[in-house]
Amino acid sequence: MAAKAVVLHAAILAAAFAAAPAFAQTNDPNLSQKEVDCLNRTTAAGAGCDQDGGGAKNGGDKSGTGTAAVFLPALIVDLFPNPPANAAPVTPSNGASPSAGPTNTPPPPPSGPVTPPTGLNLAAPPRAVSGEFVPDEVLVTVIGDAGAVQQIATAFGLQVRSQRQSRLLGSTLVRFGIPDGRPVGVVLAQLAADGRTQRREPNHIYSLQQAAGIVNYAFDRIALDSKQASGENVRVAVIDTGIDDTNPALAGVIAAQYDAMPNVPIEKRDHGTSVDGLIAGVGALEGMAPGARIYHARAFEGGKSTMDVILSALDWAAEQDVRIINMSFVGPKNDLLGTACRNARALGMVLVAAAGNNGPKAPYGYPAAFGGVIAVTATDAKDGLMPQANRGAYVFISAPGVEMVAPSGAGSDVVTGTSFAAAIVSGAIANLIHAAPDRSADDIEKALAATAKDLGPKGRDNDFGYGLLDIKAAGVAKE
Repeated sequence: MAAKAVVLHAAILAAAFAAAPAFAQTNDPNLSQKEVDCLNRTTAAGAGCDQDGGGAKNGGDKSGTGTAAVFLPALIVDLFPNPPANAAPVTPSNGASPSAGPTNTPPPPPSGPVTPPTGLNLAAPPRAVSGEFVPDEVLVTVIGDAGAVQQIATAFGLQVRSQRQSRLLGSTLVRFGIPDGRPVGVVLAQLAADGRTQRREPNHIYSLQQAAGIVNYAFDRIALDSKQASGENVRVAVIDTGIDDTNPALAGVIAAQYDAMPNVPIEKRDHGTSVDGLIAGVGALEGMAPGARIYHARAFEGGKSTMDVILSALDWAAEQDVRIINMSFVGPKNDLLGTACRNARALGMVLVAAAGNNGPKAPYGYPAAFGGVIAVTATDAKDGLMPQANRGAYVFISAPGVEMVAPSGAGSDVVTGTSFAAAIVSGAIANLIHAAPDRSADDIEKALAATAKDLGPKGRDNDFGYGLLDIKAAGVAKE
């Protein structure tokens, strides 16, 4: 009887995959939403896919028979190797006291090889995962303690690679490893069957937004008097690469540092040094808000990071009671990141992010495209748009970000990118908060929109947003 049940179960699964819409995982950032829907063969999109070729891109069905192929994710390099099976995961730490960062509870190390159980059902449709992601991991928020986490891992044939309590997500965040090669979209669908799993997401990969790289013209373009500029004692968190804190421009600027990826050696310090310097640098390379206190979280190496690492950095920033968080990076939409940003904004923090440097036809960049995040694009000394800038309805405001001199490593460099435009906006907002500490995030966002200098088509547009930042006008704008 048991053998008959197994055969029947296998037959049902085979029939389901033959008759039901096939699924795809893709890292292609150029897919439109319709094309992703057609890869999924969702009810809404499936009717027109075979007629207009929507499902044919990237090897979709061209025959018109309704049979679609299954695609595995493109192979990517895991920049953050997993700990060996006999070693307990290392809790990200910068050496600060436990009260200075999120509380971490190391999970028990995996004991021996993990054997995925047979007969796991798909509790939800398999997901088409867009953007770059770690191909053998998923991130899950779990209700319960370490014992519940291990039970879930055992039930679904997964490894517990890390777990910690997230302040901004309000629950335990677990990074599960997939040891048997199952596609991420399938594992996410299987985990939906367990009510203890609240949110289930890929471990997406995010990239810093620095384009190819004279006197800093930003003060003049955003109407900020460099002699009166001040962000004194305003707390600003920066999530970026490591920094060279011996650079004279950062002398006395860094209030605290946190390393969200302590097992990865620091090789690059330029990007983070430039961003911090543009916000609050001192001396010859003065930033927009001298006197601001920078809380710097290192979360990138080689220009890349993962969702798990970024969330750790965001939680640490929230613990520091900062007023502004600068996020000069871009990646795919991820519900965990969206929740963290939403909750940070609810705590009164102003969130500033780079719109992206991937060109006019690129998909929306996140976290910039989340509601409540100020998405910044880059302009040059003549208020022209940086050609590489992302476009879209999510672009909120423009700021200088093309060929500016900024601290870099032990010296300085000419930098270009929406990363640096975001830093200019973060520094400018620090001036507003210094002048009026009780000013809310909502009021600041409204003032920036209402007073921006219109560029391009009249009114808000997909290239410049509301227009060029005018911090002088925003400073006197009424609620």
